[in-house]
Amino acid sequence: MADAFEEETEQTVTLNEYLDEVEDQELEADLVLGGDEGKECTYGKGYMKRQAIFSCLTCVPEGNAGVCTACSLSCHDGHEIIELWTKRKFRCDCGNSKFGEFFCKLSVSKDIENEENSYNHNFKGKYCTCGRPYPDPEAEEQVEMIQCCLCEDWFHEEHLGLDSTDKLQIPRDEEGEPLYEDLICHMCSSICSFLTLYPQTIWAAHQQPNTATPSKEKGVQTAPSASGSSPMSEGGTSQLLTVDHPTEPDNKSKSVNCDVDMILGEKSDACLLGVDLLSAELTSEKSQPMFLARNWREALCGCGKCSEFYVKKGISFLLDKEDSIAEYEKVAQQKRDEKMQQQEGAELNFLSNLGHVEKMEILSGIADMKDEIRTFLQSYDASKPITSEDIHQVFDNLKKRRRTE
Repeated sequence: MADAFEEETEQTVTLNEYLDEVEDQELEADLVLGGDEGKECTYGKGYMKRQAIFSCLTCVPEGNAGVCTACSLSCHDGHEIIELWTKRKFRCDCGNSKFGEFFCKLSVSKDIENEENSYNHNFKGKYCTCGRPYPDPEAEEQVEMIQCCLCEDWFHEEHLGLDSTDKLQIPRDEEGEPLYEDLICHMCSSICSFLTLYPQTIWAAHQQPNTATPSKEKGVQTAPSASGSSPMSEGGTSQLLTVDHPTEPDNKSKSVNCDVDMILGEKSDACLLGVDLLSAELTSEKSQPMFLARNWREALCGCGKCSEFYVKKGISFLLDKEDSIAEYEKVAQQKRDEKMQQQEGAELNFLSNLGHVEKMEILSGIADMKDEIRTFLQSYDASKPITSEDIHQVFDNLKKRRRTE
């Protein structure tokens, strides 16, 4: 009878694998929090360029308020909290008028509302065009989502507007790792249709459009869509972007293929595109998601006209290096490294300040622990899992050893 059932084998991991997993989780948390240790409310810092934000549905079930890391821990512990990852240009709402009689424990004096904050359905725990929560309790398998760098909503891959006739695919390497730095979703791509006028440098693999080419019609310039020559319409032709000019473009303007190594935010009278985006009408036959390569923002034109266009469209943050997730995580990594170095330095200072006897006792204790763990592992049955009783036994043996010495 017993042979009729297959005995399920318990998945096991080595100690090193477990420690590596813990370290990876700690690193991921540090990157999301931007190195914020959650000790102070960020309200006093104003509308931060980017920070981790949480929504408390216990206090604000309408989902139109966000709190910083410190407030999520100190003021909303035990509440129904939605982790929103990061949001740009956001100021902590904790304790303002949206929270009724609830006051912030860390920063009491706050404005009634933060008028410059923006909220979407993420604050209600809903994501993507499908409006489903994450994790989704009704899904058999949780699928990772991708965040749009403009609207900052999260999308399932199958809801990015890629139909079966499209050849446009999400750029990934052989191991499934992304080959792009940022996504601009199909809902926002019309705002950034001007990006198709830029050279192949800014596009991730398989997302490389050709440069703009003049049309036979006077005053009209056409270029492939954001997906370039890869995506095709049902008839097999590339989607076209149309740029209507009130006048002929200046022949002396720099072409789209000129220096793309322009420093981010650098101002210049010469436009890299040779197109006045303020007066041009950019239209695309089909909105498709855009997958941008690493450091793509550094190639954006920073001339006066283009900068005015970014402000008009509400996307001037694209010229701000500190706005990008890549830069945010880079700064967080630097803070983490500095913190680790400080901890190592504190440990060394602690040992150096000890007397000779105390140092010898600590080193002796470490040696005893290593010996006890080694003895346990040598007698340990690898076919059986390590239990809490085994761990307690190791420390009991250590205590007995210290008493006999």
